[in-house]
Amino acid sequence: MAFFVIMAQVTNTDPPAAATPEPVPPPPPATPPPVVPDRLRKPRRPNRWGGCLPWALILGAIAAVLLIWKFPSLKAQAELGSAYAARVGCSCRYVQGRSLESCQRDFEPGMELVSVAEDPATKTITGSVPLLASRSARYAGASGCLLRPED
Repeated sequence: MAFFVIMAQVTNTDPPAAATPEPVPPPPPATPPPVVPDRLRKPRRPNRWGGCLPWALILGAIAAVLLIWKFPSLKAQAELGSAYAARVGCSCRYVQGRSLESCQRDFEPGMELVSVAEDPATKTITGSVPLLASRSARYAGASGCLLRPED
């Protein structure tokens, strides 16, 4: 009999069914959403130059100040470089008798901006740095090459 009672307890696992379902309350009446201005509703798309323009202006101003501050030094270096190129180029070309192309290999490192031109009629070599300086040296026979005075 003990076996029969245990079986009865095991088979009686179904919960009792609810007699009546609970009523579902009706949904509340629809209220319109609050009015939100457009500027608050969606995030504004950033302007293409909005983040870069102030930085570009600041960097441009810094570059202009540095250029103005360093311009006398740059101008002096350009004058010195063009005078050196004219003097060495003239001595190499007219004293040593080498070609102007081979003379350019004798220039110091860092003189890549200096260009050299030859005027064979007057035996003059002109060294120039674009937009900054230009100097000439003329072959004067036994005296060698002389720089022309600045104009």
